[in-house]
Amino acid sequence: MQNDKLLKMAAICAIPALFFVLPAPEGLSLEAWRTFGFYLAAIMGLILKPYAEPVVILTMAALSGLFLKNFSGILVSGYASSTVWLVFAAFSLSTAFVKTKLGTRLAYILMGKIGHSTLGMGYVIAFLELIVAPVTPSSTARAGGIIFPIVNSVAVALGSEPGPTRRRAGAYFMVSLYMLTKTSSYIFMTGMAPNVLAAKFAGDILGVRIDWMLWFKAALVPGFLLMLVIPWVIYLLYPPELKKIDGKALSKEGLEKLGPMSTAEKVLTGIFIVALIGWIVGPMFKLNEANIAVAAMCACMVFNVITWDDMAGNKGAWRTLMWFGGIVGIAGALAKAKFFVWLAAFLSVYLKTGASSYVMLAVIIVLSVLVRYIFASSTAYVVSMTPVFCTVGLAAGVEPMTLALALVFSNGYGSMVTHFGAASGPILFGSGYPDLKNWWTVGAVCAALSVIVHLTLGVAWWKMLGLV
Repeated sequence: MQNDKLLKMAAICAIPALFFVLPAPEGLSLEAWRTFGFYLAAIMGLILKPYAEPVVILTMAALSGLFLKNFSGILVSGYASSTVWLVFAAFSLSTAFVKTKLGTRLAYILMGKIGHSTLGMGYVIAFLELIVAPVTPSSTARAGGIIFPIVNSVAVALGSEPGPTRRRAGAYFMVSLYMLTKTSSYIFMTGMAPNVLAAKFAGDILGVRIDWMLWFKAALVPGFLLMLVIPWVIYLLYPPELKKIDGKALSKEGLEKLGPMSTAEKVLTGIFIVALIGWIVGPMFKLNEANIAVAAMCACMVFNVITWDDMAGNKGAWRTLMWFGGIVGIAGALAKAKFFVWLAAFLSVYLKTGASSYVMLAVIIVLSVLVRYIFASSTAYVVSMTPVFCTVGLAAGVEPMTLALALVFSNGYGSMVTHFGAASGPILFGSGYPDLKNWWTVGAVCAALSVIVHLTLGVAWWKMLGLV
């Protein structure tokens, strides 16, 4: 096993070595060409995964810093990026939701209000996602750690377990949870860690700036519409055998087990609301969204909602910080070397098809979804394909902000098409409730519906807002 890891790592390290041997293409500096070699190696490392993402990315950052002396400072500057700290700090609120069980309490409250049918439970999942997603940058933690245990226990209580009774309710719950998680993941900039990275790529390549509030306003109409439609679509495509349930009884039982609302839950609710308000009005007062997130993280620890030991033990937060900062640094060096400027100019020669910019936008977004059939990681997809699609769209003459918004949102719903497109997929599919054929069928329909909504209603909404 160790030899296999070392062989993969050696193959990855051979990529930048090859770029030191091969001459740079005409019009591209030697430094930019060699930097691209390290970036390509980082992408392959995220795909092959000989070691954990932080190990691979830190190795590439260290090697590139040694051999690309002109960029040695930039390569580690990713760890000072506000985008990196926005994601890291938001993990603290996610940790608090799990520790205090506030997310569980919200689920049972919603269940008592609208969970009177299996379709109603689909909307319970949808509303819970909308509440928790803004402060949970790990969609895996959100779906697998907060919501999955709740819906799984509800399915069992309804007499639906893996096996002959899985279609009674559990299969519908699990597929709905995944598709809704992938939808809420792009409604909020902090709904999924790679979102911030995708926005950074769009900024570096397309010259646009997408902050938390702009992202939310742009996603509001298409995203909320799909959150309302998807539970119903899945109900038609993959119907549960059980139609009516006693949501009030399940809610009462769950809330009795939780007991009265604790002080920690009340404090977390206050911090959560203040953080959301800060992200919404921040641009008006020139407040950086990362600073607001860090302040919320500190407030959680100062008021004993979580402790530093809780954060120290949050492997997902530290793992994300390590690989995220490294890849932002390498990508920043690539942007400074004007690699994407050169690539756009190079591609523009071959993309003069005569097609309208809207047709080219549609082609790019459809391709961005189809290519997800071969990616088992949202992170690997964003790192490897988002810069490519941004550059292709720029070369094809697509309006930059329209292209940026369409691409960063497709990063979320694109992973609907398979059960391995995001880390939460194996958790929910592995529950034993859904079957592969129906999962892929539902995923293809939901992804196609998302593409259509964003290319029609979405584009019209962005124009109405004056963003494009």
